[in-house]
Amino acid sequence: MATRVINLEEGLPRVENAIFKLKLELSTLKRSGVKNVKIIHGYGSGGSGGAIRSATHQFLRDQVKQGRIRAFCPGESFGPFENSGRDIISMAPAFRRDPDWGRQNDGVTLVVL
Repeated sequence: MATRVINLEEGLPRVENAIFKLKLELSTLKRSGVKNVKIIHGYGSGGSGGAIRSATHQFLRDQVKQGRIRAFCPGESFGPFENSGRDIISMAPAFRRDPDWGRQNDGVTLVVL
């Protein structure tokens, strides 16, 4: 099954709106059987991307603790030299074909539902 993309940068939303969209889309994708998700949240160059990135990571940490998602890997750790990068590839080998594998892209996060 292909990786689905959630673009939280689109339209330059406020943090609250971006997290609401993330909750809604992750829930919908999980119900539809999707396992691999790539979130595009930006990395803060425009001022609000950093806030969305931080809020996204906090939300995903909470989701892991609550057992709602299996794992996530920030883009800066998504590569062969980071434990979290190797771990997410072992759970979802299809992520190895992602163009951001090994690029240390702070603007994305990978999720296994």
